[in-house]
Formats: sequence, structure tokens, C-alpha cells
Amino acid sequence: MNLNYPKYGWGLPVAASTYARDIDFGIRLIHYAMFAIFILWGIFFTYLLIRYRRRDGVPAEREHEHHPIKSLMPDLIVMVFEIGLIAFYAIPVWSRIKQTFPDPKDANEINVIAEQFAWNVQYPGPDGKFGKRSPDLVHFSNPIGLDRSDPAAKDDVVLANEIHMPLGKPTLIHLMSKDVIHSFFIPSFRIKQDAVPGMDIPVWVQPTRPGLYELSCAQLCGFGHSLMRAEVVVQTPADYAAWLKSQEPAPAAAAQPQNLGF
Repeated sequence: MNLNYPKYGWGLPVAASTYARDIDFGIRLIHYAMFAIFILWGIFFTYLLIRYRRRDGVPAEREHEHHPIKSLMPDLIVMVFEIGLIAFYAIPVWSRIKQTFPDPKDANEINVIAEQFAWNVQYPGPDGKFGKRSPDLVHFSNPIGLDRSDPAAKDDVVLANEIHMPLGKPTLIHLMSKDVIHSFFIPSFRIKQDAVPGMDIPVWVQPTRPGLYELSCAQLCGFGHSLMRAEVVVQTPADYAAWLKSQEPAPAAAAQPQNLGF
């Protein structure tokens, strides 16, 4: 398996999720439309410069008639295009993504808890159940406040800045934040979602290419914002199961009350 980051060129990053190509179509459509508008306006502007240039013996005349429809025509064309883009592209694509939202029992389920300036990832372990978390247990050695006295938490795996996903299977991500608004952004998956304090926001992705990808925060969240990144490793199901089995559950930490809630 290739564990090098995909190379970035002049175009979009490699498309590595089931809905990446649908998102790419919209991005390219908008860019093509903007390029066409730029060319057409450039031609029109050049025509005006030549047609109405200053010439000897040709006085400038001000047009006294006002044609509101004619002056609004460019704006109306752009507005119709944008409404069409929303109605015939954005809403159908979003509906397809929403309708195919995976059932938790059929997905690889993880919790991703953002903080300044790291991504904490909780895996449920072999029992498939997430252990309870408490703000009173948050500590530098227990960043998500996992309660190891909970039977469901004894086999949970907690990692920082490292997300593993099985290839070809949906991964259901419960996105949370401990402090400020962060933005969960994996360019190759075409996924971007804000992590909001006090909210559990579910998002999903189904990787289609094995390899190593980059997760970054796309929301200015403080002085260490540029360093808030993580590695996303997409593995075959067998490799993912072997990796998860090899992980040691994090040790319990003593309660350290803090004014943090998530």
C-alpha cells in the first residue's frame, strides 16, 4: 500500500471517495462558467473601448433614454445560472449524499473530537461500543475524558492526529469540538464540515483508494491553526482489522476537573 501523500498539481487533488466526483463536477462547472464570463466580458469591454474611443470630429453624446431591463440583463443571466446550479446540481447531489447516509451497524464508526490544536480520535474497540466520556476526566493524558470505569470503554482506542479507515466501507464520523469552531477538511475526500462546541455532527465518507491523506482544519481557530493537521490512513479491511487489533487501549487517567464541555 502506498503511504505517501498524493501529489498536488495544478488541478484538483486525487478523488478518493464515492461522492468526490459529484463534487468535482460542480467545482469544474463553476470554474468553466466563470472563465466563459471572463472571456465574454473581456471581448465586450474591448469592443466598447474601440467602438467608443475618442476621435477628432466625433463629439461625445450622452444617451438620455434609460432601459432598466437592458442594464439588468447581465445580472439576470448570472442569477438564472446560479439558481439553476442550485436547483439542478447542488440540491440533487446533496440529496443523494444524504439518502445514502450509512446505518451505524453497517459502517465503521468513530468519534473525532477537535481541540486547539489537535484531532482526537476514539475507536470503539472489538465490542463496537463507545465508552462514556466526562469533562471532569479531561487531562493531558486523557484528552477526551474517557471514563475507563465504564465496561464499554475498556477496549476503546484513543489516538491523536491519526485516523484509520477501511477501504470500500463507509466510515461514520461523529464530529465534536472541545473549545472553538474547527473545520474538518480532507481535500481528497471532498469533505468539509465544521466541528461546533456542544454539538455532535455526523458526517460520512467511503474511501475508494488506499493510501495516506491529509486532514487539516479549514477554520481559523487560534495561533496554532496552521499546525492542526492529521494523517488519514485508508487500508484494506484485513489491514485495518489487524491494525485495530494491535492497538493498546489508553490507560485510565485520574480525574482532573476542568471547565471543558463537549
